[in-house]
Amino acid sequence: MSRRAPRVQDRPGFMLHATAWRETSLIVQTFSRDHGCVAMVAKGAKRPYSVLRPVLSAFQPLLLSWTGNGEVKTLTRAEIAGIRPLTGTALMSAWYMNELLLRLLPREDAHPLLFDAYDMALQQLSGGTRAAGALRRFEWTLLRETGYGIDEDEPDFNDPVIEPALRRDLRERLAENLAGRPLSTRRVLLDLQRI
Repeated sequence: MSRRAPRVQDRPGFMLHATAWRETSLIVQTFSRDHGCVAMVAKGAKRPYSVLRPVLSAFQPLLLSWTGNGEVKTLTRAEIAGIRPLTGTALMSAWYMNELLLRLLPREDAHPLLFDAYDMALQQLSGGTRAAGALRRFEWTLLRETGYGIDEDEPDFNDPVIEPALRRDLRERLAENLAGRPLSTRRVLLDLQRI
């Protein structure tokens, strides 16, 4: 008796990263509100006329459908569910958030509050809001939701007086949990500042 692979239909999510796989496909790392980080193969997504090709963009809200029992699922459909136009430093901030999610979240562990914080940060960044407040709120929620020990009351993330100390504290806590492996986005940002 064969066991049917579960099907997931039209779940809110974001593509965090994509890697070429074989000649015409991609392995996409996604962040779903109801399923957490899920790796999927997007078959044929690199073909010129693929319906997935124009849809799979980082930082854009998607409705994702997939199937599969294994560690890597099969993406069956993706639809655009909004637009988050990001440019310049906002784009770098969004890559930083993606890297944190990929490095700190276990596979298929749902974090709806973190998903909502990520989406809100992208909305703020695309709307021209100062990046510092959006990033501090996201970092705070990430540490709290993943059990890395923030028991204090939520601060005012938009207060420019406390922002430098809050940034230092959150970055130190994140660095402890990254096991001494520095973030690539941090290195790239430092390299860009030298140019």
